[in-house]
Amino acid sequence: MNPGQALEFVRLLRLRERLRARDLWSRERLLAFQARALARLRHDAVQHSPFYSVFHAGLQGRPIDELPILTKQQAMEEFDRIVNDPHVRRADVERHVVEAKEEPYLGRYWVSATSGSTGRRGIFIFDPDEWRMVLTSFGRGSDWAGLGASLRRRVRVATVTTRSTFHMSARAGATLPRFWLPTLRLDAAAPIRQLAARLDGWRPEVLVTYPSIAVMLAEEAIAGRLGIAPRIVETGAEMLSPAARTLIERAWGCRVFDQYGATETGGIAAECEAHRGLHVFEDLVLVESVDSDSRAVPAGVLGERLLVTVLFGRSFPLIRYELSDQVRLSAEPCPCGRPFRLIEAIEGRAEETLSLPGRDGGTAKLHPIVLHQLLDKVAARAWQVIHDEASGTLEVQLVGPSDEGVAGGLAASLERTLAEHGSAVPVSVRVVGSVDRGPTGKVPLIRTERAERREAATDAP
Repeated sequence: MNPGQALEFVRLLRLRERLRARDLWSRERLLAFQARALARLRHDAVQHSPFYSVFHAGLQGRPIDELPILTKQQAMEEFDRIVNDPHVRRADVERHVVEAKEEPYLGRYWVSATSGSTGRRGIFIFDPDEWRMVLTSFGRGSDWAGLGASLRRRVRVATVTTRSTFHMSARAGATLPRFWLPTLRLDAAAPIRQLAARLDGWRPEVLVTYPSIAVMLAEEAIAGRLGIAPRIVETGAEMLSPAARTLIERAWGCRVFDQYGATETGGIAAECEAHRGLHVFEDLVLVESVDSDSRAVPAGVLGERLLVTVLFGRSFPLIRYELSDQVRLSAEPCPCGRPFRLIEAIEGRAEETLSLPGRDGGTAKLHPIVLHQLLDKVAARAWQVIHDEASGTLEVQLVGPSDEGVAGGLAASLERTLAEHGSAVPVSVRVVGSVDRGPTGKVPLIRTERAERREAATDAP
C-alpha cells in the first residue's frame, strides 16, 4: 500500500466512524442535522449552479415540498448548467464513459452511469469527498449486517454483479481498498456453473449480489453443485421477494441483508439485524414518497414515485430528483433503536431473470445482465426484449438504430450467447418506432408474455 492509498484508507475509516456515531443519535438530533444540511445544500446550489439559480429563484426559505421536481431528462438536458464546475461538460463526460476510462474524469471526478432503464441513460459525477460518502454509504449496510471487517480482521468477500465499468456497483467495488476487504469480483453475466466453480475456489464469508443471482446460486447449493458457506448474503439493485429470501437462507443457513441504492445517490437505505424494513440514510439523503400529483403519501401507502435529495452532493446537486421506484414508508420505529425511518416495501424493480427451455431438457436461467452486456453496446435509442412463453422465442425490439443492418448479426450473437448458457431459443430482432412502457412510465427492458395473460387479453370484450 503506497502513501496515497494509506491516506485514502484512513479517510474512509474516519468517515465510517462518523456515520457509526449517528446510529446513536436521537430522532430529534437527526432531523435537526438534516434541516441544516438541506439549508446548506439549497444555498450552495443557488450560489454555484447556474441552473438552480433560475430553477429555485424566489423560493428561498420555502418548504421543500414547494420546490419543483427535477427529472432525469431535465437533469441530462441541463447538465452543463447544473454542475458547479465550469470545466465539466456533459459531452466530455459521455466521451469519458464511452472510452471506459478507469481514472477519474479531469483527474478529480468519479463518474457513474445508469443503464437507461427509464428510457434514457443518465451520467453523474462525484468529487473525492462525495465519492468517499458513496462508498461509506454502501459500507454502512455491510456494518449493520455484521461484516466485522477491521484493521485487525480481513473479511473475504465475493461480489457477483455487472462488470460494466461505469455501473455504480462496479465502480464502487473497483475503488474500495482491496487489502482491507479481499474481494473476488465476478460477472453476473457468466454461466451459473462457471460462477459456482469460481466461488468454490474463493470460499467467501460474504456474498454480495442481486437477488435473482443469489437465488440461482442457492439452487446450485441445494443441488450440491456449490459448496460455499457464506455467513452473510447481501442483496440489492432488484426487488427481494419473501420467497427468494427464504430460499437463500435455506441454502446457506445465514441471514440475508437487503440494501437499496441508486446510481445518482449511492446508498439510500439498508436492513439492520432486526429485519423490520430498510433504514433510510436520512443523514445523507432526504426522501419523499409521493402520489401521481406529487403530494406526499402517508406512511403505509405505496407512492407512485420517489423524490430524493442528496444532502452531500455539490458537484452535481440533486434536489427533489425523481426516481420511478414505488416506496412504502413505515410509521413505526425499528426496535434496534437507530433513529432512521424505515421503508416497508420497494416496488418497481421486479426481477427479470428469464427461464428458458434448456437444450437438454429442463430449464436454463438467464440473468438480464447477459442481455444488457450485448444490447447496451448497440447504437439504438432504446431496446426491449420480449419473451413469448407460448412460442418459446425471444424478440428484441430496437428503437432508431443508427445501422439498419444490425438486426441479423445481433440475432446470431444472441443465439450464440444463449447456447453458452444452455438454451437454444430462437431470437428475432425487429426495428420499431417505440417500446412499451410500464404503468409507472418505466421501460421494462425484459418482458415475459405469458400464455394466460395473452388469453385473457384475447377474451376481453
